Amino acid sequence: MSSSSSLTESQIRKWWNDKRYLYNLGLFISGIIAFVLYVIVGVNLIMPYDEDFEITLFTIAFQGIGYLIMIVFANLFYSLGVTEDLNHNKENTDDFRKNLFNLGFWFSVSLPFFAPLWLFISYFLEFY
Repeated sequence: MSSSSSLTESQIRKWWNDKRYLYNLGLFISGIIAFVLYVIVGVNLIMPYDEDFEITLFTIAFQGIGYLIMIVFANLFYSLGVTEDLNHNKENTDDFRKNLFNLGFWFSVSLPFFAPLWLFISYFLEFY
């Protein structure tokens, strides 16, 4: 069942703007959880075999700054949601808008988990 709302362009832009806080909160939380998993995997699986693997205050700060830069890029891509909504939501439905947001949200918050996943895979490829 498709719900039709027929929002104006400014209402559509406001809808996306209102969701930006949730999007950024998701990115922030997923980044922290992914980093904790990275540390757990690194310390328990990689560090015993690779003396070059280390987690220091510098590496934490460096990765944190890098992640903030990635959040900026993610927000640039988030802005494409408005463009996609305006150009491809021909029937102007809330369902299209919500599905587009959810697709972008879950894709974006899943990306940080590729770092600990890759570290986990590399353990099996290199040390197991």
